[in-house]
Amino acid sequence: MKKTFLTLVLTLVSFGALAETSGDLVKRGEYLARAGDCVACHTAKGGKPFAGGLAMATPIGTIYSTNITPDKQTGIGDYSYDDFQKAVRQGIAKTGDTLYPAMPYPSYAVVSDEDMHALYAYFMQGVPAVEQANKATDIPWPLSMRWPLAIWRKMFAPEVKPFEPTTQDDESVNRGRYLVEGLAHCGACHTPRSITMQEKVLNGQDNTTYLAGSSSPIDGWTASNLRGDNRDGLGRWSQQQLEQFLRYGRNDQTAVFGGMTDVVEHSLQYLTDADITAIARYLKTLAPQDPHQTPFTADDTVAKALWKGNDQQAGASEYVDSCAACHKTDGTGYKRFFPQLKGNPVVLADDPTSLIHIILTGARLPAVAGAPTAITMPAFGWRMNDQQVADLVNFVRSSWGNTQSSTVSASDVAKIREQDDVKGQQGSHSIETLEKRQ
Repeated sequence: MKKTFLTLVLTLVSFGALAETSGDLVKRGEYLARAGDCVACHTAKGGKPFAGGLAMATPIGTIYSTNITPDKQTGIGDYSYDDFQKAVRQGIAKTGDTLYPAMPYPSYAVVSDEDMHALYAYFMQGVPAVEQANKATDIPWPLSMRWPLAIWRKMFAPEVKPFEPTTQDDESVNRGRYLVEGLAHCGACHTPRSITMQEKVLNGQDNTTYLAGSSSPIDGWTASNLRGDNRDGLGRWSQQQLEQFLRYGRNDQTAVFGGMTDVVEHSLQYLTDADITAIARYLKTLAPQDPHQTPFTADDTVAKALWKGNDQQAGASEYVDSCAACHKTDGTGYKRFFPQLKGNPVVLADDPTSLIHIILTGARLPAVAGAPTAITMPAFGWRMNDQQVADLVNFVRSSWGNTQSSTVSASDVAKIREQDDVKGQQGSHSIETLEKRQ
């Protein structure tokens, strides 16, 4: 009787320890899924978390994210661990089909086995199952055929192998590199791509192309240069300013917009202080792509002219009427609320797409822990015509010391206005209605 009782006690203790270990693994997997921002891509607007259905525009058509809840019929509930890790790190679905590289499996190839097991535990045990069928792509035939993707994967996807820390960097910097190059897949947006759509380089080892900014707009926005360039990169930011931006989506110089809004809202705000510091420290080790880039030099000529009421320069009246209340006539804005335009890396970037887009459609700065006030910039596309927007963009890009050799034309604005991701985001009034009123 005593032996039976002792056996029962030991069994219960062992079961409790196993449950605790399993719970810890799921919790760690949840954190890693946050670091990978999985929810942002695998959740449609207004949909249930991880049930898929989010439309993603690509150069060959629209694809939709898949259901990655543990539903056995429509999700990944019947995936073994090996099925799961092949999909995440190699881009191979359980069916054997190659996944579209919108799934950043080239970055995930360095994710460790330990982290993969934690992620698998979370998606199988910590995510509610949702029965929601996956959507077919809107890619026309013959581009919709899957077999060319397998060739692409074999040509450009890296071999799955453990992340290798560098000996010249300390543990924190190596942790930051592991997150940036792996789960956070920063290069998927911030590294330029070749004509065959693969990232030109997958890590920052002795290559200044990595994280140098997107080569073309993604969902209507250009991803910024994250290297140490003085004008359009992070060269003028301190580590503390970079940490503030990563954690809160805002710092003394700028604020998030476009796709980066989702990254801060769903991912970065949940990371530990140690991981935020690690990412910032790693990014600050990246040398500038252009070490000879002319540094930004402030100039108060335009600010003095506006202060005196002189708004004769093209775009100046639009700026005074629509922008100055928040960004001030000297372009300095209000720290951590309305970003400064004076010397802003986004304004100084060669590609004006993001600046045009944000004027047309507005933007939302999310409320996060530590910065609980959400701030909205209104859309101006409904009441500004293409020429007015072009004049405003050129004014901002040439004032307060901002200098650009290229100018934006009304036709440039018109092209962006016609993009699917810009249509329908310009307020309740159309530009045609405005022009009729005028």
